[in-house]
Amino acid sequence: MNAEAVMQELESLSKERTKKIYLSNGAREPLFGVATGEMKPIFKKTKINQPLAEQLYSTGNYDAMYFAGIIADPNAMTEADYERWMDAAYFYMLSDYVVAVTLSESGIAQQVADKWIESGEELRMSAGWSCYCWLLGNRPDSEFSESKIASMLDLAEKTINDAPERTKYAMSNFIYTVGVSYLTLHDKAVKTAQALGAVEVKGDKGKSKLLRASDNIQKAVDKGQIGFKRKHVRC
Repeated sequence: MNAEAVMQELESLSKERTKKIYLSNGAREPLFGVATGEMKPIFKKTKINQPLAEQLYSTGNYDAMYFAGIIADPNAMTEADYERWMDAAYFYMLSDYVVAVTLSESGIAQQVADKWIESGEELRMSAGWSCYCWLLGNRPDSEFSESKIASMLDLAEKTINDAPERTKYAMSNFIYTVGVSYLTLHDKAVKTAQALGAVEVKGDKGKSKLLRASDNIQKAVDKGQIGFKRKHVRC
């Protein structure tokens, strides 16, 4: 399949209700409004295809950009490629669920995510923390430096309340993910979450939301989910 054929298939799967949901979350035109699960039959036709992924991502169409993440070859992308994709990721559903997810399946994931966390840019920071969530929830604990993850918990505790709003979500999710998926630091993650309590996030329309990583970790404990690892990150 070429890019034009993929775009036609995506458009045929569009739903106005889905489009409205995406727009309300920060997406902007152009987009069709395709539920992510509906994209799987197209993937069966394209398989992993990095050149096609690049073509689709460059369209600026949200649905095409999302599908590009599904068919991308993470290890064929260089750090410069990931930076370029991040430059075009204009809201969190792209930064955290397309770019960060794709990066998490690459061999350079931690080094790129580390730079993004230190960038001071809201969506890059969000993507960096989110990438670690995807990594910790999928890869064996042995692939990570315990002291590094511990220092990241300390950094999150010290800086989350002053972080950009979208980054707060990713940082809170990082604390939760360490508590659930990285067994050796479960107790430290619990203590960090408890020390923070509720973290306030301000929405675009002035409404505030409270993030409680401690409550979410406890729910996972109650469900016997501690140690959980995904088999796959991408669908």
